[in-house]
Amino acid sequence: MILGEVVEVSLRPVTKDNYEAICDLKVTEEQKQYVASNLWSLVEAAFNEGYQTRAIYLLDEPVGFFMWVYAGSHKISIWRFMVDQKFQQKNIGRTALQMLLSDMKGKAGLKEIEICYYPKNPVAKDFYASFGFVEVGLDEEGDDMLAVLQLV
Repeated sequence: MILGEVVEVSLRPVTKDNYEAICDLKVTEEQKQYVASNLWSLVEAAFNEGYQTRAIYLLDEPVGFFMWVYAGSHKISIWRFMVDQKFQQKNIGRTALQMLLSDMKGKAGLKEIEICYYPKNPVAKDFYASFGFVEVGLDEEGDDMLAVLQLV
């Protein structure tokens, strides 16, 4: 792989064959305050209806994770997104998010995609804005920034 070029990124279901590898993925020490553990996210998804997860793969190696939920018939909320520290800064996260958004945009009746992140995360705002997400304010608890991508 040449720096900046991504070779074969894919999104795959989290299964009994890969969940342990997904749980073993880690962000940097500085990023830990911004991202829930993948283990916790998988537990949430297992016990809450409508939660969806995907593993991010580079070739045949799991390198990241997504979790989202259908928040009504017209909205999807992306609650988790991470790339392992060893695979950051290689365009993998950008490519994976573009793939996920392209797939989501194909859902009938979908009008918006929402993403949440810690407002003090120094990278999140500009990264998500580059995909068209616009900040709309803090969530009900006042902890996470909500940003919306309007599809209509």
